[in-house]
Amino acid sequence: MASLRALECLVAVADSGSITQAALLLHSSQPAVSHQLASLERETRTVLLRREPRGVKLTSAGRAAVADARRAIDAAASAVRSARAAGQAAGGILRLVCAQSLTVPLLAAVIRQWHRRYPEVAITLRESTAMDEALGLVDSDEVDVAVVTAPSAGRFTITAVAEEEIVLATPADHPLAGQPAVRLEDLEGVPLVHFAPDNGLSAWLDQSFARVGVHPETVMRTSVTAAAPQLAAAGLGIAVCPVSAVSHGFPGAVRSFSPRWVRQLVAVTSTEPDPLVARFVGDLRRHGIGVPRDVRDQLARNGLPNEAPTAHAEAAHPGADKEPT
Repeated sequence: MASLRALECLVAVADSGSITQAALLLHSSQPAVSHQLASLERETRTVLLRREPRGVKLTSAGRAAVADARRAIDAAASAVRSARAAGQAAGGILRLVCAQSLTVPLLAAVIRQWHRRYPEVAITLRESTAMDEALGLVDSDEVDVAVVTAPSAGRFTITAVAEEEIVLATPADHPLAGQPAVRLEDLEGVPLVHFAPDNGLSAWLDQSFARVGVHPETVMRTSVTAAAPQLAAAGLGIAVCPVSAVSHGFPGAVRSFSPRWVRQLVAVTSTEPDPLVARFVGDLRRHGIGVPRDVRDQLARNGLPNEAPTAHAEAAHPGADKEPT
């Protein structure tokens, strides 16, 4: 295969009309340029240049080759620029996968900022409701980073990016809405809007309830994390969900658990993050989880501000590492 240097020599000769001038342009020697051109002619098995008393001229084969040679040189230069930009976290391609419920409250604002600040960075995003699926995409190098709840797999590089509260959502007039904070034990026999099996929250919550011997009564299931609190507010029961699933203007009540229940959100990469990924992960950490102000106000008014948050599910319920949504 022709070397890039040989193509550069062909283009320099075409532009200058002289091997001597081409050597000057390339900061090389005349014999070195002649050697590269002879190598290229052997590769193409045809004559590319005609040597004349007043310089050299391209043959028809040379003219055909020089157009593609220019494109190859431009492509090589572009590859170097792209690699340099990615190394400086100013360009390249960033491939993301995230838990479905984290797209809007955690990633959307950061991606919007990146579209403005780093227009040369192309960002692709997949959503997943299964931890194994998201980690599999990282493992197979189909994505650069997964943003999920903390997994237990030790083969990945894991960077904490945020902490998110697990809350209770109820109709505004529900008896539990009258309590400043709710214990898991208070959910015994209570009608529950649960999650469908294809949502990782389903098995995770079942394990959490079983761990403390609580048996809510499942009245319906949904695959969409953000639908559960809305269905609860509509009077179908209560919902236990990440606070990010509760939208602005929520018509029901939102209450913290006692002890406060939180989950860790992390960025997962196959190796130490490269500069582009590291900058994005850093911005995720600075942004944190976006919670609507009215929801925050409810929790602040009714919660226990002096109570330190605890990783309630992670500490009390093994299997919390299986919950990605």
